[in-house]
Amino acid sequence: MIILLYISVGFLIYTSIIFGMNLIDFKALRDTIVPDVLNKPKISICIPARDEEDVIERCVTSALKQNYPNFEVLVLDDQSTDGTTEILRELSGIINNLVHIEGKPKPNDWLGKPWACHQLSEAATGDILFFIDADVWLEEDVIPKAVTELSTADAITVWPEQIVESFWEKQVIPLVYFALFTLLPAKYVELAPKWLPASLRSKLAPRFAAACGQFIAFNKKAYKKINGHESVKNQIIEDVELAKQIKSSGLRLKMLHGAESVYCRMYSNHKDLWNGLRKNFFVGFNKSILFFLMIAVVHLIVFIAPIITFAYGFQINSSELLIWSSFSLFLIIAQRALLNFIFKW
Repeated sequence: MIILLYISVGFLIYTSIIFGMNLIDFKALRDTIVPDVLNKPKISICIPARDEEDVIERCVTSALKQNYPNFEVLVLDDQSTDGTTEILRELSGIINNLVHIEGKPKPNDWLGKPWACHQLSEAATGDILFFIDADVWLEEDVIPKAVTELSTADAITVWPEQIVESFWEKQVIPLVYFALFTLLPAKYVELAPKWLPASLRSKLAPRFAAACGQFIAFNKKAYKKINGHESVKNQIIEDVELAKQIKSSGLRLKMLHGAESVYCRMYSNHKDLWNGLRKNFFVGFNKSILFFLMIAVVHLIVFIAPIITFAYGFQINSSELLIWSSFSLFLIIAQRALLNFIFKW
């Protein structure tokens, strides 16, 4: 039993080191300083939407309010069956730089979101393409800050501040960010680790790729170089695959978080939450049952075993079990508390 605690503490020390690195390197978009530049590139904010009547107006309105002089907003209505179409027709009828696009039928070899984003990219006229989901909304200075970040990168991705209200949202959604902050050093997303042999850096760079499709942006030349969403037309987790394409092509990807600037509420009830996770969960393990089982065992040892051993140590009055299990529980709680503080969960 004590061996399990040694493993748990060792793993948590390792993830705490990564968490500490990310507190420094995983920067907030809100902290970006926008220089006073006269020539600002035209940007296109691209929003795919299907049955989004509850959120589409908020998303589009926040995009249109950006403190940026040269941009267009394009919304692709992907054959919605609710009130999305009527809302977009009304908005586009009174707003000049809002383009309402009616989606074409999806070819058999494409998935829905890549196909919608591909159509948006074909219609966009900007030098920079922003893709945001319909359940995302932005502070007014997000686009100028993101454009500034893109001046030193070929693509950026921003992990929004997730708004969680229901019990299950609060339990499940933060776990994605918990894994992100404790397992992947953000600086390695942008630059390959220096400790890797030079001959392996370009080959292994895609291993450190990550992205959030809720907010991802490309310089148009980089987007075309990787063949855009057509290169991921049949991928369920298309955002991560796009990140891998960027890294594989020798291009530069930046990853930031959107606390206090970019917001999203992914699911508003437990049914939508379950359906969304069911669609993406197994794909996140590369569809490998073995990999899934390995991760499950690690989680049992790291996060569940300390609770059991603490109770058992208390029962048999074992100071050794109590000390090691308490240390594990302290690290778990400290990591989660810091993450909750950053994103106000």
